[in-house]
Amino acid sequence: MRVVLLCLLGCALGPALALDNGLNAKPALGFNTWNAFYREIHEDLVKEHADLMVSLGLRDAGQYLVLDDCWSERSREEGERLQASKEKFPSGMKAMGDYIHAKGLKYGIYSDAGTLTCAKYPGSLDHEELDAQTFAGWGVDYLKYDNCHVRRDRWVIDRYAAMRDALNATGRPIVYSLCEWGVMEPHLWAPQVGNSWRTTEDIRPWWDSIVKTLDYNVGLSRFAGPHLGWNDLDMGNDTGLSHAEQRTHFALWALLKSPLMIGHDLRDFSKTSLGILLAKEVIAINQDDLGVAGDLVWRQGTKRVYAGPLAGGGRAVVLANFQTTYSQYPATNITVFWTQVGLQPGQRVAVRDLYAGGCTTWWCCA
Repeated sequence: MRVVLLCLLGCALGPALALDNGLNAKPALGFNTWNAFYREIHEDLVKEHADLMVSLGLRDAGQYLVLDDCWSERSREEGERLQASKEKFPSGMKAMGDYIHAKGLKYGIYSDAGTLTCAKYPGSLDHEELDAQTFAGWGVDYLKYDNCHVRRDRWVIDRYAAMRDALNATGRPIVYSLCEWGVMEPHLWAPQVGNSWRTTEDIRPWWDSIVKTLDYNVGLSRFAGPHLGWNDLDMGNDTGLSHAEQRTHFALWALLKSPLMIGHDLRDFSKTSLGILLAKEVIAINQDDLGVAGDLVWRQGTKRVYAGPLAGGGRAVVLANFQTTYSQYPATNITVFWTQVGLQPGQRVAVRDLYAGGCTTWWCCA
């Protein structure tokens, strides 16, 4: 039996059936424009990032390139179809998708379950069928669906289910990512509706936000899986984190089986930060065939242990020190009992640090 050590640092829809569109097998991997660029996205920038995903090796670590809010005009065209911003995307959204696909990537786009998006561009409420057909015609492979500017007379589940049905009716496989921010406990109903669901408000680029997100997700692992969908802890936003915090952040998102979406400007990566995002053995935990999300198994003060099972009988374990004193990170000892991570007392195991790689030791512990 092998223990895998990831990181030493610190309702209305009837029966609870999962959405069966063939896209739930593993969490999505890729890049999203919002955290890095907010409203300032445009055709040349997206093309540059498609090129960078290939040249930096990130295509092998995540195939989706997702255009977030602010890609459209402020109004629909005649016939009520969504239209690309003529200033930002003069070649149009189908041409944008063709470029992304030509790079061996998959094409993601954004809309909203309200009358307007969060940045006040046209939303898809009451236009679900038309917009889904439009997205499919553009070659879209992934839809992030937000929850701003909603009508009080339309229940959240009904609004999200309407786009689910519209996407399914297109006949094109489109990953459906719900961004409801966890307000109405989507882990209880979203498996019937989407492939992943945000569990919290937007993540911020500081450590306290990472910890807050993790705390909210304690106990939610049982709602995720290959036949259900995935708890989405939000995209990476590491600009304000130390390298130690980045490693811990990425390892825990991988263990909890969150979609792994990069939210950092790909033109501005340190070699160390890029190495974290390309850590193949850590990504393999996220994409493990068993698909069981890890969870918190022990905590004491700032010390925490997260663990989860792997295909083949191994265990993925993260030991983390959540010290928040930024001037220094004093070393600490964390003791793990085998029974806490699903092993038998006295069992002899191989322990591997997935960031360091190439170093396996044998432990026999209580």
